[in-house]
Amino acid sequence: MAKKNEPEVTEQKVQTRYDKKMAARKAKEERDRRDEKIFKTVTAVIGIAIVLAIVIGFGSSIVKKQTALHGTYIQVGEENISKLEFDYYYHSVVNSYLSTYGSIASYMGLDTSKDPAEQIYDQDKNLTWKDLFEEMAVQQIVSTYAMKADAQANGFTYDSTEEYESQIEQFRSAADSAAETLSVYYRETFGDYATEKNIKPFLEDALLTNAYYQELLAKNAPSEEEIKTTYESDPASYDDVDYRSFVFKADLADDATEDDIAAAMDDLKAKAEAFLTERKAGGDFNALCAENASEDDKANYEDTESDYSLKEGQRKSYAPSVIQDFLFDDTRAEGDIEVIEDTDNHQYYVVEFIKRYYDAETVDSEISDSMASDATAAYLSSLTEKFEVSDQKGHLNYLTATDSSSDSTAADGSDSTDETSDTGTAESDEMDGTEDTAEE
Repeated sequence: MAKKNEPEVTEQKVQTRYDKKMAARKAKEERDRRDEKIFKTVTAVIGIAIVLAIVIGFGSSIVKKQTALHGTYIQVGEENISKLEFDYYYHSVVNSYLSTYGSIASYMGLDTSKDPAEQIYDQDKNLTWKDLFEEMAVQQIVSTYAMKADAQANGFTYDSTEEYESQIEQFRSAADSAAETLSVYYRETFGDYATEKNIKPFLEDALLTNAYYQELLAKNAPSEEEIKTTYESDPASYDDVDYRSFVFKADLADDATEDDIAAAMDDLKAKAEAFLTERKAGGDFNALCAENASEDDKANYEDTESDYSLKEGQRKSYAPSVIQDFLFDDTRAEGDIEVIEDTDNHQYYVVEFIKRYYDAETVDSEISDSMASDATAAYLSSLTEKFEVSDQKGHLNYLTATDSSSDSTAADGSDSTDETSDTGTAESDEMDGTEDTAEE
């Protein structure tokens, strides 16, 4: 008798509370292992990215420094000038300028507490004070290389060892006075990459060219005959005069009319002529000054230990312009006295001539120095003309600046010129971007 096919019955296991708890724990462990694996992977990737950023940044810094030390920033003639060298001359120029004009810099439009790159020097060309200093730095670089080449061509040598050591000692003293380390002092004085070692060649160049400049001055010194001829061509420019003077000044209101000014000037003239008359009659010049001086000035003329009205050793260029002709008239004689009107400044002078003379020792030396300096400057100018400045990366704004005050409305054909200019600029920018990327 055949068996009936009956379906196989699978025994169903009933899950207890414990079984459910263990299954949930196992699932959580799986999720934790998966999350940990993801965390480790992400952390590793982030870690690598951070390390790469540090390495890239450090590497970029090294490349930037090496480029500054050894790369070409600009070219002067056939010479490649690095950023290090350019910065040395730039900072030297700025330091020299501020040392000379720092006290009056604000009157010249420069705020020394602010970045020169943020202060306009030339409105028409939109150039900053930084641009001006850069131009001066380039001029100094050109002059230095021109003089070095000429010195070498003429067999001029100079042992700067002693002078160099003296200069370094001055730097050390300056750093000590500023409570700075020497390395910080060099960076602040000569640029971010400056050290005593790497700016040594530039200092030695400066000492060499200074010595060569003195050599050129000596060679260009004029003869005694040349000095005499120069003096005799315009003695009034070199002679000195002694004289006395007093000024009657009009006290005018800001809103003074023409009639007010005329009346005031008439009053001053009368006083000046009365002064002159009394002086010619034998009155003491200083005593007359004291009588007519303001309360603030009266004590100056009454001081018996000084001669306040007396001016000695005055050159023509130093005397007030309105009295120059009187003082340097060849017919002028001792004791000549005159009242002279100064219309522009609303005042009258009483001027008494004492003497005019030629201080041969001083004047001859001045003429010699001036002639030697002019001749040397002309010679150096002929040398520097041979050194063309090349700025392929566009660091120097002053080289391409144009005067906006001379701009005019473009006429037919002007657009084509502009397009050519723009194309050239675009090509230049593309080249600059390539080079800068390579450097960085």
